[in-house]
Amino acid sequence: MIRLSPLQLSMPCCRTFIITWLLAAVLLGHSAEVTAASVEVWYGPEDRPLEHLVRVYDRAGRYIFVAVYGLTSPLTVKSLIEAKRRGVDVRILTDRERLEDVKQRTALSTLREAGIPIKINRHDGLMHLKQAVIDDEINTNGSMNQTTSGNRYNDERLDIIKDHAIAVKAREKFLSLWKDHERFQEWKR
Repeated sequence: MIRLSPLQLSMPCCRTFIITWLLAAVLLGHSAEVTAASVEVWYGPEDRPLEHLVRVYDRAGRYIFVAVYGLTSPLTVKSLIEAKRRGVDVRILTDRERLEDVKQRTALSTLREAGIPIKINRHDGLMHLKQAVIDDEINTNGSMNQTTSGNRYNDERLDIIKDHAIAVKAREKFLSLWKDHERFQEWKR
């Protein structure tokens, strides 16, 4: 329970906090929990966002679920294979149209040879997500594909969100796509 003195209640910052908290409670319902996520924002090319993402992959202990349109970066491939060798459950969802790119096919073949399962979309739309979910604690998103261009040349954004509830929701979405045999199929090369 939050207790504020009359002096604190008269302060504009406290009134704003209370109004925000009450509004969140009304909008989210009494059973919803309001949490503060930690968010890191990295911009390409100056922040080299993929290097930050790979550091997250390198710390994964249970799973890394990647849903991404483009995956060609040797840095990513190496990190995901090392995670798999550590016993991390690594899975990838990507777009079938990207298989026309030699670099994408090469990266996916290398990952597949390392025992990492890959699924591609069967539906007419793009599998255009650009997110990774790690260990029910981290969810990433933004505009960045996991490519060398996305890291070194393009104007890109990568958000690394550290929040259990957000990561669990992202994991559930990933797994619902993974289990959807009408819209996604295993890629075997």
